[in-house]
Amino acid sequence: MNKKTIIAVVTAALLFGVILGAALLYDRLGGSAENLTPVAGSTTADESGGGTSGTERRMYDFTVYTLSGEAVSLSDFVGKPVVLNFWASWCSPCKGEMPEFEDAYRRYGKDIHFLMVNMTDGRSETVESASDFVRSEGYTFPVYYDTDTDAAMQYAVSSIPMTFFIGDDGIVVAYAVGAIDGDTIQRGIDMIFEE
Repeated sequence: MNKKTIIAVVTAALLFGVILGAALLYDRLGGSAENLTPVAGSTTADESGGGTSGTERRMYDFTVYTLSGEAVSLSDFVGKPVVLNFWASWCSPCKGEMPEFEDAYRRYGKDIHFLMVNMTDGRSETVESASDFVRSEGYTFPVYYDTDTDAAMQYAVSSIPMTFFIGDDGIVVAYAVGAIDGDTIQRGIDMIFEE
């Protein structure tokens, strides 16, 4: 093979890889109901916070803050199911699913704790930019600010949006990586009520 042929083959292979990677990423971040992953049967942290203890995954506790700066822990909400969503106002997929979460909150807010956790890094997202976004859109669900990145670290959030459905006993029932639609949110809610 001559040098031009080798370059053409390598370029074609790289282009194919980029296209395949983009297709897989799009598929993974899509908002279909197939994006919800049940957690039953996975291993979990035990009561001491390490190791495994059975077939269910317990929630990991963290501390986030209200708009007024009050510290709130996830463990404060045990006793009712929890929908935990990680988001940012600069994230288009996050913004796309927000109306669906608002609708679910209006229907189930008395029976389920909704924790809309903003990824507040102080650079690309601040408490002010996030709260301005929530206010301008008229959302009424509770928003918490992860200014210490405690929640993101506990849940290994590497991309957003990310959503967890947690039963009233603190067991993580299902999760979704990427934007989800109203049907998927409903499916997750049904799963935590079946728990």
